[in-house]
Amino acid sequence: MLRMKTKATRMLSPAKSSAGGGIGGSQAAGWEIRPGGMLVQKRNSDPNQSSIAIRTRKVRVKYGSSYHEINISSQASFGELKKMLAGPTGLHPQDQKLIYKEKERDSKAFLDVVGMKDGSKLVLVEDVMSRERRLPELHKIAKMDKASKAISDIGMEVDKLAKQVSTLESEILGGRMVVETILLNLIELLMTQLIKLDGIVVDGDAKLQRKMQVRRVQEYIETLDMLKVRNRNSMLGRNGLKVPLQQQQKHSIGQMPIRMRKQHDQMKLRNLTVQKLGPIVVTTEWETFDSGAV
Repeated sequence: MLRMKTKATRMLSPAKSSAGGGIGGSQAAGWEIRPGGMLVQKRNSDPNQSSIAIRTRKVRVKYGSSYHEINISSQASFGELKKMLAGPTGLHPQDQKLIYKEKERDSKAFLDVVGMKDGSKLVLVEDVMSRERRLPELHKIAKMDKASKAISDIGMEVDKLAKQVSTLESEILGGRMVVETILLNLIELLMTQLIKLDGIVVDGDAKLQRKMQVRRVQEYIETLDMLKVRNRNSMLGRNGLKVPLQQQQKHSIGQMPIRMRKQHDQMKLRNLTVQKLGPIVVTTEWETFDSGAV
């Protein structure tokens, strides 16, 4: 009995000498008591501290007929291990079940606490129920990603058309006359992009993204409408004649392809209200395309 007592005293003596003895001394010397009464070395909570003392363990995980070897810190959790397995297995961390010693381990449990050593083996299985619970969310995310990509693609097309609008604006405002068909074709291309945007169902951030693109296209079309009036007046200016704006718009609509004229008629039926922005009257009816963009 005396010999055993002396041995226990020697094991605890470093902790006592460094922190004044007892359990508190053990904690101060780099030891802590885990749930269940196990006395282990305290975890390194200081990110600036050297991580050389932390051991790295190689564990072998069986998933189906495949094996994956993972190097991971001995003080890591099973949740961290699941994140590392997501890449090679293709399973979302929430859809994983890790089994060690025939027992499923919680994501918050630590590897060293359950006794895992270098070369330990685990089994990974898919949590089908978890995946089914996440399916609606996955479908929603996929749908939003698809809508966002479609809006981005339209934005790239609008960027190309915007350069043409800028070129025509510089030419017409500089006094040069252009063939009106060029303006009409450019308006038609922008209207096509507007129709595509109107057909995209979005929510959240993608909704704001679509709204911004809709406003962009509207501004370019309005700019082309004004350039068309100026260009036509320049062509008729030598005779001192000017065609009224309403007559020019009616003539332009008549030159549109049948599909675009139908779209214009639908716009007119759905909204006959003229928007007033301060002293400027906007005669183009955009609510048809912007109804779901708010």
